[in-house]
Amino acid sequence: MRERDARRRCGEGERKGEFVTYIITEPCKGVKDASCVEVCPVDCIHSDEGQEMYFIDPDECIDCGACESVCPVNAIFYEEDTPEEWKEYLAINADYFKK
Repeated sequence: MRERDARRRCGEGERKGEFVTYIITEPCKGVKDASCVEVCPVDCIHSDEGQEMYFIDPDECIDCGACESVCPVNAIFYEEDTPEEWKEYLAINADYFKK
């Protein structure tokens, strides 16, 4: 079994460590649809009025993938599946929570 598959089977509320699991990328900018926020079982997707997009907290995400399937602009990716042109959003998502 691949490690990624094993992590996805973890129970609600379990933490995965210091890595980002899912990330939100450029297509979210300016759209900021809250479908992902509504389905997240651990409320790990955040933003504020000064931001154009949402961010996934890497310390809170349980890797369930619920957000990925409801995103209307296909902006959410599992870290390993993030398209090359949006890899910079790995750091952008993580940095948002270092404030």
